[in-house]
Amino acid sequence: MKNQTKVTAEAGKQELFITREFDAPREMVFKAFTDPELLVQWLGPCDMTMKIDKFDAGTGGYWRFIHVTKDGQEFGFHGVTHEYLQPSRLIRTFEFEGLPETGHVVLETATFDTLEGEKTKLTIQSVFRSVEDRDGMVMSGMERGVSESHDMLDQLFEKLQAK
Repeated sequence: MKNQTKVTAEAGKQELFITREFDAPREMVFKAFTDPELLVQWLGPCDMTMKIDKFDAGTGGYWRFIHVTKDGQEFGFHGVTHEYLQPSRLIRTFEFEGLPETGHVVLETATFDTLEGEKTKLTIQSVFRSVEDRDGMVMSGMERGVSESHDMLDQLFEKLQAK
């Protein structure tokens, strides 16, 4: 059975959790989240391409990505890295630039745990400023985008491991 992305958002809480197992070693999964050449191959909904405007993955670094639709519409996202602990944890912020007002910053903690058989469990805790912000993100269709991204990441791991 194919690996599935699970999004858990308990009612009334400001956080959500994203979990997924990957058939790849932890170091490879971590690298896919921190190497710009790999990121552009999997991050974002499958009907968009991604450009990296700025990217410094290390602690204290800043990043900005732009997702582009087939008709050229652009959506920007940016944040800062609070902790880069290779290959086990990343803590960074995430902010979508398309919201009418600023301040909808999400704090994300991604942990990469080794599982038996060269597998990795990814757990992302996303903490929002309010329950309303969290609910808005859930209703935006983010689960589809995250699942599509993770499916493309699985395909990337297959290519990398075949080499």
